[in-house]
Amino acid sequence: MPTATLSPFEPRKTPIQARSTVTVEAISEATIQVLLTHGADRLTTTRVADRAGVSVGTLYQYYPNKRSLLFAVFEDHLDKVSRAVEVACEDACHKPMSEMIRLVVEAYVDVKMQRADISIALYKVAPDVDGPALVKRTAQRLRKAVEAMLLTAPDLKLSPDRFAIDMMLSAMSGAMRSALEAGASPTMFRKVREHLVLLCQSYMAAATAKGA
Repeated sequence: MPTATLSPFEPRKTPIQARSTVTVEAISEATIQVLLTHGADRLTTTRVADRAGVSVGTLYQYYPNKRSLLFAVFEDHLDKVSRAVEVACEDACHKPMSEMIRLVVEAYVDVKMQRADISIALYKVAPDVDGPALVKRTAQRLRKAVEAMLLTAPDLKLSPDRFAIDMMLSAMSGAMRSALEAGASPTMFRKVREHLVLLCQSYMAAATAKGA
């Protein structure tokens, strides 16, 4: 996806030196803490700077406004999800397809659960920070990883179908969002994880058998 689509929310500059990276990480974590404590409506650059222990001027060197802050946090969250799934896909290469699907689904659920509070908070602000564009970009990244993994499955006779992969990823995303927004307990999340594995394994087996 062209970066121009996302440019209104991009940071002013990318940290290069170690000190700058630490500052940006502190600002990012402060943004999360203020978001969770006060909500998006009361999140301000001043509050974030105070929580991060930096001046507002320093914050503005990287982020022009609060929407840019939230965009960066959302982008980082989705990047962590993508990387977790990509690692699972790499580790699952050449395994039977059912095992591949299990590893991918479990990686996705586990990374979303690491900071469930952040996931819930970011769902609420996504529409205001070009969330749909970021989600689309993430979906394309996940599809690419899953497709490359499935190409190595020894028991898959047909080439993996992108539509089927997109459907599986949508099922994973939708189920996790519903569970998170419903405030599911740890026990319920374990059940969601188990049933999502079964759902995705069954669907992909049927979809690939029919060449869907």
